[in-house]
Amino acid sequence: MGFNPDVFQWARESAGLEPEDAARAVGIVTSSLIAIERGEKEPSRTTLSKMAKVYRRSLLTFYLPAPPRKGDRGEDFRTVVADRTAEADADVDALVRDLRVRQSLVRAVLEDDEDVQQLAFVGSATMNDGVHALAKSIEQMLGVTREQYRAQKDAESAFVLLRERAEHAGVFVLLIGNLGSHHSAIPVEAFRGFAIADPSAPFIVINDGDARAAWSFTLLHELAHLWLGATGVSGGGAPEKQIERFCNDVAGEFLLPRADVQAMNLIGLDINAQINVITHHANRWHVSRQMVAYGLFKAGRITREVWRSLDTGIRERWMAERRREKDRPKDSNGPSYYVVRRHRLGHAMLDFARRYTDAGALSPSKAAKVLGVKPRSVYPLLTVPT
Repeated sequence: MGFNPDVFQWARESAGLEPEDAARAVGIVTSSLIAIERGEKEPSRTTLSKMAKVYRRSLLTFYLPAPPRKGDRGEDFRTVVADRTAEADADVDALVRDLRVRQSLVRAVLEDDEDVQQLAFVGSATMNDGVHALAKSIEQMLGVTREQYRAQKDAESAFVLLRERAEHAGVFVLLIGNLGSHHSAIPVEAFRGFAIADPSAPFIVINDGDARAAWSFTLLHELAHLWLGATGVSGGGAPEKQIERFCNDVAGEFLLPRADVQAMNLIGLDINAQINVITHHANRWHVSRQMVAYGLFKAGRITREVWRSLDTGIRERWMAERRREKDRPKDSNGPSYYVVRRHRLGHAMLDFARRYTDAGALSPSKAAKVLGVKPRSVYPLLTVPT
């Protein structure tokens, strides 16, 4: 088979596992694992499958001729947080590599189409323009006011509205939070959003493992990166870099102006009651609870210490809600694989693949790569549901 033993060692180390721990999880003795990593023996198909699960890698990873290079993230806008692991960073690199390839394929096709023009808003602004001016420019491009956004029935519907308008303007907006399965889910601390500021084919990728109420904020934050012409990865945590604070402020200008949080009063309430009040307003405004808490801190309504306590409490409550949701019996009549996949890809990507595959400008194999599916799934995925 000709496996490269360096790939096995890289996969284990990037998963943050020592040989003894990895061997135990895979179900083989440590000496066998070391022999595989030294090229002295080849793994069985069963061992390969277990390695893929334990290391949180695609099975195809182990057939690579060499360990993959570190992904070109563009600028790394993320805050350094204590609980971000080397494993999560390696997953971000793998995701970025894949997205770079997909975006380059899309760009190549669009650049060959004489009827497609470059998007003037990409790289059109600087931070010197100010938060208000940039937020207004994005609002005008989207053609959506804050009032229209809040008039939607819930946070997810409000996000759909923003996403559709951004895609109509030429931005590809994808929902991706893992490397192909839930076993490879990337935590929000490592990756919340990613923007490729290309005037021919701008990409925004949102970690759909984040709370749905946070998706709109991430979309607007990454749109600000496009306006600034700044390609890179954004993560969770309090923003440290000036550009991240600026993009946060742009998103906040649209979603949650200071006047809204200044009218809130949490005095005399314990932390659970405070979170209940924040939850009520967050639901009304279609934003995340963490955004409301941060807005209160920014407006001087609460101290940094209180904000950090609220942020921790809100995250713990959200994690508990997610666990309860996972424990609920699965609905056998839930959405199909293709419905879920279409939702994650978005209308812009689906329309692009459908149009240029039909025209012969995009081969089925390249369409599969762009869509992130196997070639046999391209046709059913692109078939318009009746």
